[in-house]
Amino acid sequence: MPRPQRHGEQSRPESPGGSNERAGEHYRPYVDGLGNLPGNGRVLLVGNHTQAGTEALLIPYFVRREIGTRVRPLTDRAIARIGGPVGDLLAAAGAVVGAPEPARELMRHGEPILVFPGGGCEIPKFKGEEHTLCWQGRAGFARVAAENEYPIVPVGLVGGDDVYRNLVTRGGWWGRLSQSFSEKMSGRSDMAMPLMHGIGPTLIPLPQRMYLRLGAPIDTAPPAGVSDENWVSAVKQRTQESLEKILHELLQLRRDDPYRELNPLAWHRACLPPE
Repeated sequence: MPRPQRHGEQSRPESPGGSNERAGEHYRPYVDGLGNLPGNGRVLLVGNHTQAGTEALLIPYFVRREIGTRVRPLTDRAIARIGGPVGDLLAAAGAVVGAPEPARELMRHGEPILVFPGGGCEIPKFKGEEHTLCWQGRAGFARVAAENEYPIVPVGLVGGDDVYRNLVTRGGWWGRLSQSFSEKMSGRSDMAMPLMHGIGPTLIPLPQRMYLRLGAPIDTAPPAGVSDENWVSAVKQRTQESLEKILHELLQLRRDDPYRELNPLAWHRACLPPE
């Protein structure tokens, strides 16, 4: 992956207006890897959830802007059952229940699909869980992709877990109490809520720049002589390792970016994507 550039480091002449366009990128999320998207839109985007949930907005936006086709998100069953304005918004966004048959139907039509294997349980993060995946062995996305020989593009986002500061660990007394309460109320033990804060003691999110990267495509066409189960496991493992590598790289990039907390005095030194 080419080294991110700082403002003023461009090595080639700017086209007319290019300097202004490039400068405008300081105000935007850091995004690279869009060139890894297939032009025909036939792709399964596999991403990570964060506490802020900004990935659910940024990924469809930038992908659609790049290839001109609406992305179809697969949502957690619990979220898909929400009615009212939230349900209407999900329907307008083209979201469907994250189950094998709806995914197969979308693949039969060659649509770009977005899935977060961690589901809703990957959103609430306790102290020490930031920027990690919570897939719990889920491999359904790899199975359906392999069945349809659908290319996978891993998509990582860093920044959404930094808008809040988590105060307690999952194994502490609050984590255990919250987990027990969640299980009694929803029947799920993976939806415990952490204690956290944003600006000061409030839940107003801390200002943070977002960093988004699309990785190299992963071929899911099964090779000869490999059992279906072994191939599904291999695709799942390769996707997970690729996504974890992306998160690690973005964390390093964020660490070196003076503009990571949206300090207006540092915007002109912000890291920019490679041209």
